[in-house]
Amino acid sequence: LALRPFARLAGGLRGVPRVAPAALGAALRVTPPHRDSSNTALSKMSELSLDTFGERKAVHGVEYVLTKVDQVINWARKGSIWPMTFGLACCAVEMMHAAAARYDMDRFGIIFRASPRQSDVMIVAGTLTNKMAPALRKVYDQMAEPRYVVSMGSCANGGGYYHYSYAVVRGCDRIVPVDIYVPGCPPTAEALLYGLLQLQKKINRERGVLHWFRKNF
Repeated sequence: LALRPFARLAGGLRGVPRVAPAALGAALRVTPPHRDSSNTALSKMSELSLDTFGERKAVHGVEYVLTKVDQVINWARKGSIWPMTFGLACCAVEMMHAAAARYDMDRFGIIFRASPRQSDVMIVAGTLTNKMAPALRKVYDQMAEPRYVVSMGSCANGGGYYHYSYAVVRGCDRIVPVDIYVPGCPPTAEALLYGLLQLQKKINRERGVLHWFRKNF
């Protein structure tokens, strides 16, 4: 009784024709693809792509070296930030506080200079009036490149307490391009120091030599 299902299966297969092993092997054999002109074109394209890859590899090697050069230049720049003393109002007191012994900005390489030709950062600390705006722009133009601007306090950022005064510029970014905004009225010395540290991070991300190479080559 247990072998009846297998007997029925064997009886059902009696009418199926048997296939010779040689014919079965020939049917299952995989034939190699025929080489035609399309394969030749593909091989030429692959060779061309390899040549292009070699050129790109050489370019990537040059870009790698230039990136390292940028890193060395940025390391030197961010470690020798010399701000221009441009105090306009009460924010300048906190700027002086940041340079005093308690916070000591000199340990970050930040040293105040009185000449714009020896400075690379200008800290606009205080209220900028319409009468003072031309002097601000003149000092900025006398600074050597690359140059940066730190807007310190609400008055320098957007007018602050004197926003609706007819004699006040509503933000020093209308006169010069600003890189770092330090909020507060007035901001503390810690806030200014934090803004200068953010400026160092921004300088560290610059890729001037690499961009010059990609633009000209």
